[in-house]
Amino acid sequence: MQNVESEFSLVRVPVHLHQFVVDQDYGKYTAIDQAVWRYVMRQNYNFLGKRAHEAYVGGLRASGIGVEKIPNVAEDMSKALAQIGWGAVTIDGFIPAVAFFDFQAHGILPIACDIRTYDHIAYTPAPDIIHEAAGHAPIILDEKYREYLKIFGDIGSKAVSSRQDYELYEAIRLLSIVKEDPNATEEEIKAAEENLDAKSKAVTEISEATELSRLYWWTVEYGLIGDVDNPQIYGAGLLSSVGESMNCLKPEVKKIPFSLEACISTDFDITKQQPQLFVCRDFDQLIEAVQEYAKRMAINIGGTESLIKALNMGQTSTTVYSSGLQVSGMVTRLVYDDNNEAIYLNTTGPTALAINNQELPGHGKTYHHEGFGSPIGLLQGESTPLELMNDEQLAALGLVVDQETTLTFASGVVVTGKVAYIHRENDKIVLIGFDNCTVTRGDQSLFQAEWGTYDMAVGEKVVSVFAGAADREHFESGTHNPSDTKTKRPTYSPQMIKLQGLYQTVRDLREQAVKGEELQTKLTEVLATLDAEYQNDWLLRLEILELFITNQLLADKQTELRSTLQTLASQQDDNRELILNGLGLLDQVSA
Repeated sequence: MQNVESEFSLVRVPVHLHQFVVDQDYGKYTAIDQAVWRYVMRQNYNFLGKRAHEAYVGGLRASGIGVEKIPNVAEDMSKALAQIGWGAVTIDGFIPAVAFFDFQAHGILPIACDIRTYDHIAYTPAPDIIHEAAGHAPIILDEKYREYLKIFGDIGSKAVSSRQDYELYEAIRLLSIVKEDPNATEEEIKAAEENLDAKSKAVTEISEATELSRLYWWTVEYGLIGDVDNPQIYGAGLLSSVGESMNCLKPEVKKIPFSLEACISTDFDITKQQPQLFVCRDFDQLIEAVQEYAKRMAINIGGTESLIKALNMGQTSTTVYSSGLQVSGMVTRLVYDDNNEAIYLNTTGPTALAINNQELPGHGKTYHHEGFGSPIGLLQGESTPLELMNDEQLAALGLVVDQETTLTFASGVVVTGKVAYIHRENDKIVLIGFDNCTVTRGDQSLFQAEWGTYDMAVGEKVVSVFAGAADREHFESGTHNPSDTKTKRPTYSPQMIKLQGLYQTVRDLREQAVKGEELQTKLTEVLATLDAEYQNDWLLRLEILELFITNQLLADKQTELRSTLQTLASQQDDNRELILNGLGLLDQVSA
């Protein structure tokens, strides 16, 4: 992992997000990688300058992105984005959606540092630096869009997921890695596809995180804006895909007026181009939609329904009592009353207690390393919630430090022990500690005296539940730790290394502005090697043709190259439009 604080000093990366940040390792990019970047960006500048949102072209420059080379995220992008209060870090492929949202909530753009392969120039199912940098960054220049991303990020980072979500995420991540691995076998790809299909079919619960991921997909990733009959592109998936950005505006792709309900009920397939797209009126409409969705989330609803979501999540979540106490940990058990209302909760493993998202001293996950348990509700026969009682009312219940007492809740939970402390925050009682304590409900034992001090949360009800810890900096982790499956660095055959050398030669000639006979001789040598050993390579031939045209060299070679590229276009169905679009751009250069 890179030194996050030194490499990204302009915007601080929250501690709990450090786990996702990796070193860009700029030296890993080959000359072919650079040529792929250059091809896509030249095409995008030419096509999207007329079809994309008005912020696009200026946003590319403002976010430190150029045409000629892959950006250095720390040196180029993060410094440039600091001018609008944002920054950027590099990550390894797919990260969980809630983590991606969390980065954006902090004004940080997470950028997958790998780049799509030559074979996937038009579209890749894996996140890459073209998608993240050239797709996401430019529209951030628009102030209203930045506002949408931050609001979405804050809401999305607290969305409750399910165990099925995490299994599906891991399957998607694996498939994206395998499909972009040039050394992967057909059997490996098929197995990853079948695994994803099985995990997709196993999903029975549509969680908050899933619905928000759909909303994100149909807006931030694949959104159109303006008039349904003549929309502009702003979605990063479209802005970074040469093929799909051109296809998406064709009549075959259905354009649907944006609505919250339509987006969250429409699933998507990351491995295919999208059959329909949603067109929003403006970015204010998106802000209104995500704020409307937030009203139905567990973070704003609370209660038993939300606790059940946390239980099904199987990851760190935070339960907020009406006293203001926040309990962060993995909910593993709920005890219900006869009306199926949750009256007692248990977490397992590291748990922390907080107020206003600040961890309470002495109540971090080291102290509560085995978990936490507490009742929810009123005391039997009392109309005043325990958190609102004054000293006189407490004394009447025997709640005096060093005094033995028994509390009976309306739910039937009974707490017996010696009062060790009474902790107030903001004029509310949030915790009461008991020594030599037992907690029971009927014949069910919920806490035993030998377990130590019983720290009892106080609260008449649960008012909020959200994913992740309340004080994420102290808790130092999010809701999900990805598996150890990493994106794979390709291994290159001698033939591929030689081809990379040819690409590098042409790149050096262009960057060093070599002219005249020397340029002509070296390009002719490269072309001869291509004709002898790499008959199917079209991208380098385009670059050579470009240099011939711009330097007005060898008209006969230009004609020959055009003919060869036309032949390759007719032979390579997958690359036909790419080659023809490349030739079309060169025609504009020569005109």
